[in-house]
Amino acid sequence: MSTYVFSYRAPKTYNMGTTDAVAAWSAWFEQLGANLVDRGNPVFERSTVGNCGADTALTGYSLVTADDIEAAVALAKGCPILENDCGVEVGEITVLNRGTRAIDEDSA
Repeated sequence: MSTYVFSYRAPKTYNMGTTDAVAAWSAWFEQLGANLVDRGNPVFERSTVGNCGADTALTGYSLVTADDIEAAVALAKGCPILENDCGVEVGEITVLNRGTRAIDEDSA
């Protein structure tokens, strides 16, 4: 299985903090089950470099596993953000460098 990133894009005026929205997201994450690697986090403050779609903004991300891109897209189609004329960008994560650098907690 491969890992995919879902990046959530919405109009800059999108209000993601409503009670109904939070409930819908929680339910969808439960439906993803074992495919959900990392729920991710919402994005509140942002900036862009280059062409990022002037009418939309990044609102968050998640990591999921799927057999292929088509399966990942099928999972993304259940995302509650789609009910609000928003979008989900799906991308396969390709590991180029498996090395990591430990973070010194004292300097973080």
